[in-house]
Amino acid sequence: MKKINSHSLLDQLQSDVREIILQATALGQKDRHLLEQQPSNDKWSVAQVLEHLNFYSSFYIPAIEKKLHLHQSVSQTQFSPGWLGNYFTKLMKPSAGNRIVKKMKSPQNALPSAQPDAGKMLEEFLQHQHQLLNLLQIAKSASLDTIRIPTSLSELIQLKLGDTFRFFIAHEQRHFVQIRNVLHAVRHTVKEEEIFA
Repeated sequence: MKKINSHSLLDQLQSDVREIILQATALGQKDRHLLEQQPSNDKWSVAQVLEHLNFYSSFYIPAIEKKLHLHQSVSQTQFSPGWLGNYFTKLMKPSAGNRIVKKMKSPQNALPSAQPDAGKMLEEFLQHQHQLLNLLQIAKSASLDTIRIPTSLSELIQLKLGDTFRFFIAHEQRHFVQIRNVLHAVRHTVKEEEIFA
């Protein structure tokens, strides 16, 4: 697997998270009704997408924090992605043009509730993102190769710290493409309702 410069990777991931924060902050300016409306019965609202992302943040952020604080490691110039971490990252990362090519079903335990509060979900999500930025900064003085983080699938399946960051952030980027698509669909539905009212 091709090696990546560790600091360049972390800088890029921090930039990705800052972009996610900007997009999430912009959601706070939108009508709450839009954020809580499902485009159809089988599609999530923006609030539900955020609740889903908060589920994963609640798992991975404490897991990363714990390992960073307990594991005394030295930063290395190069990071070697693992085959599984690379696979998960590529699976999650939106394609060129910000499109989701392969749809996937979420695990049962990560499914959102029927009507989450958009304001609460957004506030929690933004808190997680600021924690994530801080952890990426701390990771600059740690080994992205040596530290292993258990996955939400199983404690037995562990990814390198660098791969965990890559996969986790790619997952968020994927769902922000979904959020953009949901808002587009919901606005279209609202306009139709206004026309036929």
